[in-house]
Formats: sequence, C-alpha cells, structure tokens
Amino acid sequence: MMKRPRILRKSHAVRSMIRETFLQPDDFIVPLFIEDGEGIEKEITSLPGYFRRSLDRTVGEVESLWKLGLKSVLLFVKVEEHLKDNQGKEAINPEGLMQRSIKAIKKACPEMCVMTDVALDPYSSYGHDGVVENGIIINDKSSSILAKMALSHAKAGADFVAPSDMMDGRIANIRLELEKEGFHETGIMSYSAKYASSFYGPFRDALDSAPKFGDKKTYQMDPSNRLEAIKEVELDVQEGADIVMVKPALSYLDIIREVKNAVHIPVSAYNVSGEYAMLKASAKMGWIDENAAMWESVLSIKRAGADLIASYFAKTIAEQL
Repeated sequence: MMKRPRILRKSHAVRSMIRETFLQPDDFIVPLFIEDGEGIEKEITSLPGYFRRSLDRTVGEVESLWKLGLKSVLLFVKVEEHLKDNQGKEAINPEGLMQRSIKAIKKACPEMCVMTDVALDPYSSYGHDGVVENGIIINDKSSSILAKMALSHAKAGADFVAPSDMMDGRIANIRLELEKEGFHETGIMSYSAKYASSFYGPFRDALDSAPKFGDKKTYQMDPSNRLEAIKEVELDVQEGADIVMVKPALSYLDIIREVKNAVHIPVSAYNVSGEYAMLKASAKMGWIDENAAMWESVLSIKRAGADLIASYFAKTIAEQL
C-alpha cells in the first residue's frame, strides 16, 4: 500500500496541527553583561546587536524582558583590571558589581529568576577559572573560593547560582556552604558538561576574560568525549545540582539528548556566543536568512531535549512570539 507522508505537510494549518516541538518565552534564559558606571550601553563588536550595559540600564532591560514573558536572566560582570587577582577576592566582595546587580534587579523585578555566573575567570589576573600556582589550576583551593562566591550571591538574593568552572567537587562544596548558612532554597544550575570549545571567543571579548596563558583543556571537557559528559552530569546530580547544563549547544546536540535520557532533573543548554556570531556574520554576508536560521537553530536545541536554553536570541524570539 502506498504511504504518503507528504499529506501531513501539505499546508501551514496541517503542519501546525502536528508540530512536535514548540518554543515559548518560558524556555529561555537571557544572558546579560554588566559593567560599572552609569548610562552605559555598548554594543559588543563580536556579538552584533548585543550590549554590555551599566547597572541602571541593565535594570531597565530586565523590566523590558519581563514584559515580553521572559522569566530568567543569567548575569555576567566585567571586572575592572585593578580589581583582578589570583585569589578572586573581588568575587566575594558583598559590595561587588555582581552582588549589587543581583540586589538591584531583584528590587526592580522581584519575580524575575536571577541566575549568576560562578567562576573566577572574570576576576582572575590570569583569566582562568581557578587559582593558578606554577602554571597549574589548583582544583580544591579554587572550589573553596567558588563556594564562598556562590554564598555571597545567595546572600544578595540570587535564585540560582550557576558554576561554570568545571572544577571537581565544586557542586558539593557549594551545596554544603549554602545549606550551612541557611540558604536551603537557593538553586544550583551546574555547567556539568562544558566543553573546551572554540565557540567562546565573543563572550571572552565581552568580559575581557580570555586566559592570559595556555588554554582551559585541563578542566573543560574534550570535544571528542560523550560518555565523560554523562559521568560529569551524574556526579553533579549526586552532589546536589538542581539543573544541569550542556555547553555549547549546537555542536553538542547529541550530548543534550544523551543527558536528557540519563537524568531526571531539568536540562539546560547554552547557545553560545560563537554560535550566535557565526549566524549573524553569515546573515550579514547575505548567505543565509538570519530569522529563519535563528528559529531553526534554537528549535534544534529544544528538539534535542533541552528544557531551558540560554541564548542571545532570546529577546528577539520572545518579541516574535
């Protein structure tokens, strides 16, 4: 008997009726870049159409995002050079830019879910995610500082802390620190399967956080590995992560699906800066339809199994929705 699958593709109405994957504003986490000062809104050259803002402008942006139905923001701060060191002292400063940003955003938009980057590279004089000794990133000393950093974010009012460093054992350390200090409701979104990717360049431009020597391959994952991602994710779940993340997204759609099949907590994925910039550059050259490619790429992340997507396209998608 003749089978005719095209019957279910014959019109927009029919295609809409049987569509399997949908996007909505609730699916997205909006990355925000913040710098000290007032009245600042600078377009990031390598992230066309995306901005680094001062806190006053950031608060206004968050209010706009909320009106569009976006429910979560992920905060990153650009640390002034004179505040950087090898111990991350500014990272745990209760009056630091991150801590002030959390307070200001929660005051202006209390219902917005505020997530915060927990990593030392923006604060490090070496641009690495941990303390450096003799050219080596020291795991346990770094993990201890990250736990204190996460606690300072919780005290400022963060809903979720998001450790992006890939140090061993840091989720357990953060959870213990939060529990010890009574922050039982502060969540952890762990960058559990974060690969040593070539797609992070524009992000590092935005925060001036590129490593000053070497690379991050001793702590971020080898792109060749799949089973290792499952091991890392399962360890983080055991240690107390509430949400796990795969980063990057588009080159690791298979990993997103593997992780989704392996765990029973929400899975997030980061549609990273290089993925965004690559699409923007191609569209500028007239090689692709930017809007169509945006939808297709983000749909692929959701279809692969991501419950939440951190994306620089989030606001545009929410506006179109």
